[in-house]
Amino acid sequence: MLNLNEISQNRDFDFLGLKDSFFLLGLISTFENRYQAVADTFFQEISWKQFFTMICIKLCKTTPKITELADIIGTSHQNTRQILKKLQAKNFIKIAPSADDKRKQYVTLTEKGREFCEARHKSSKIPVKKIFSGLDEKQIQLTIQTIIQLEKNLEKLSEE
Repeated sequence: MLNLNEISQNRDFDFLGLKDSFFLLGLISTFENRYQAVADTFFQEISWKQFFTMICIKLCKTTPKITELADIIGTSHQNTRQILKKLQAKNFIKIAPSADDKRKQYVTLTEKGREFCEARHKSSKIPVKKIFSGLDEKQIQLTIQTIIQLEKNLEKLSEE
């Protein structure tokens, strides 16, 4: 795992010469990659990205369209379709066209998908607690605010 002391003494890398903003972006990317690798081991049936997609479907107040879901999970329409295709093959989700416009496709969890999410929700509390150990609520809230601001800035950048 990442250790700042080791980084500062490693002659092969000069991460400490980076500006804090560049270093933070690298840390976020590295954390996401490592988290995904660890989280993939939590499930045998599906990947972390597939489970995250199911969580997002479950949290939607209305039945999401594939395009809306892609925006929520932060990936392309094509990647979202690939994730959904695998979930549908395992009967975790159902994709249904809109009655008004067949090009619009809506995604819902099946009973099997809802049961899977519910069962995993309980078992995920322990690893999540371990990941956030040593952080108080104020630090967590500051991190949330920081990432929300980064998201807003990224959206503005993509509109330029």
